[in-house]
Amino acid sequence: MPQIDLDDLPPRVAKALEALTSGEEMVLVRGGAVVARLTVADAAVQAAQAPEPPPESEMKEILEHFNAMIHDEF
Repeated sequence: MPQIDLDDLPPRVAKALEALTSGEEMVLVRGGAVVARLTVADAAVQAAQAPEPPPESEMKEILEHFNAMIHDEF
């Protein structure tokens, strides 16, 4: 599934997308023709699909390894 980072969009477009609430729809139009319809999913569904962050101990180990790699490289 294609993804677009809001940071890559013009600020006005990103702000309009962020302002949409659950169940709202946005229609994308080009030259008078409907190109796509975007519907905001329920926040509970989005939260359920988000991956769980690793435990703090595992994250600490990952960051230590990353830090060691950076210092070895430079």
